[in-house]
Amino acid sequence: MINLVKRLSSSLWSTLAVVVVISAVAVAITVQFFSLRISGGLALYFVIWWILLFAILPFGIRSQVESGDVVAGSEPGAPTAPALQEKAIWTTLVSSVVLILVAAMFPLAGL
Repeated sequence: MINLVKRLSSSLWSTLAVVVVISAVAVAITVQFFSLRISGGLALYFVIWWILLFAILPFGIRSQVESGDVVAGSEPGAPTAPALQEKAIWTTLVSSVVLILVAAMFPLAGL
């Protein structure tokens, strides 16, 4: 799975395609099976995605000091290779699962 994510994140267009397709499938599942409106599903997904993005961003980060390659004039604590495209895909995968779980809990809560 990790190698697949690395391959899919090799270009901006493939990353965007993966994010859009997985997001659309997750929202479609919540609309179809859990009777959310499209606007409600998109809004809930947007909030979940952004919260999880900030939770996933720190994983696997090495600072310039840790890697021994400090660029002159930059912050030494800045990441050397943040792998943002990979993290966008991971965030999309995790947030899709969370969205479906949250939507499945709505009927249990009486919402």
